[in-house]
Amino acid sequence: MHCGKEKSMKVLKFGGTSVGTPESIKSVTDIIVSQPGRKIVVVSAMSGVTNLLVRLNGALAEGNEAEASIVIEEIRQKHLDLISKLFTSEEKKKATTDLFESYFEMLLETTEEEPGAVREASVVTFGETFLSTIFSNYMEAVGVSNTLLDARDFMHVASVENPDIEPVEKLLFETLHREVPNEVYLTQGFVRIDRNKNINTLNRGGSDFTATIIGAAINAQEVQIWTDIDGFHNNDPRYVENTTALKQLTFEEAAELAYFGAKILHPQTVSPVKEKNIPIFLKNTFTPDAPGTKISSEIQAHGLKAISAKDGITAIKIKSNRMLMAHGFLKRIFDVFDRYETAIDMITTSEIAISLTIDDCRNLQQILDELNEYGEISVDRDHSIICIVGEGVINDRHTFRLFELLNDIPVRMISYGGSSNNISLLVDTKNKIKALQTLNRKLFEEKLVTETFY
Repeated sequence: MHCGKEKSMKVLKFGGTSVGTPESIKSVTDIIVSQPGRKIVVVSAMSGVTNLLVRLNGALAEGNEAEASIVIEEIRQKHLDLISKLFTSEEKKKATTDLFESYFEMLLETTEEEPGAVREASVVTFGETFLSTIFSNYMEAVGVSNTLLDARDFMHVASVENPDIEPVEKLLFETLHREVPNEVYLTQGFVRIDRNKNINTLNRGGSDFTATIIGAAINAQEVQIWTDIDGFHNNDPRYVENTTALKQLTFEEAAELAYFGAKILHPQTVSPVKEKNIPIFLKNTFTPDAPGTKISSEIQAHGLKAISAKDGITAIKIKSNRMLMAHGFLKRIFDVFDRYETAIDMITTSEIAISLTIDDCRNLQQILDELNEYGEISVDRDHSIICIVGEGVINDRHTFRLFELLNDIPVRMISYGGSSNNISLLVDTKNKIKALQTLNRKLFEEKLVTETFY
């Protein structure tokens, strides 16, 4: 392939908190310099900026000029403060401020464009443009030669669900060979050009996805994702005390954990690099010497590894005495969800009913209207899926203990056996934290799983 010769390159992605302050940007620069060889660095927007841009879009959509002006000034001031604190040379400070102001003027012009999805996507991706420009200038100022790439030149991704790497590979190859060769290339995460050649996004958290798409496109040596946590933990450290960082996960385990709520990784991150067997390393910007988590095809241990939770789940039950076992009934049910492009997370069936879950309720009412003809429908909102993950977890001799949860907490659905690496439980979100803590005690703290499974 075009970029096979780039095998020695690495891809390093730094999230919003990693580039959220002058101090953290200096730390990130040290991390980049400390790694020998050529690398492409992917950066997110400065911490909090994407939320501000989403707020700006909301104000513009509502015609609320006063709110829009407040948000615009907050975004501008946040970046001017960063420039002021980062640069010691007045000359470099002024040059970077002037460059930022020119991009900021582009944002203001964009807010005047025709309302709609294209304008919204254009607005919300300016955070990455601002930060990458400031960061590139800062690295030059401290003697780190780098080339700033515009992700829109090569991140042509028609389908977020199933990205075709080939167009990205071809365009990135052309971009790299058009630019002056350098050891550090810097670009923006999150942004893409869609099938209609419009600016679009890879959805929130999508800078991880940018990094692995680029990694696959250049056949990278590895992809590093730097955040503010020491890799994947065996449970959610926001709700559970004494969680343990995992040193190793398989691609499958990481994909399951990310999809089912582990916030450290964008759910689709793993897919581009899995086929090419390019390892991902999750590292902490603030403790760079910590081992973090390696995600690869290596299976170092079977059995239970980790627990995660996904919120915002809606359960739908379709009860039908007449039709459930009839030929083609399930297909017709699934066709309804397919028509509204709504994915199903969990599904269980009995002789007279089918229960399933979704996390996208944008078309819920239309779906329910169509399902009504198939039977009696009931809907339970505000639920969470608790996911227990590990290579061959259903064969782990200690896994049975998770069912003791039924003694303490009502469980709405259980999915067991669909994957050998995942067991899922559906609980009311008000019981989520108690469920995570109870499972942590039964499966980890009571030491019934050996240390090698962590």
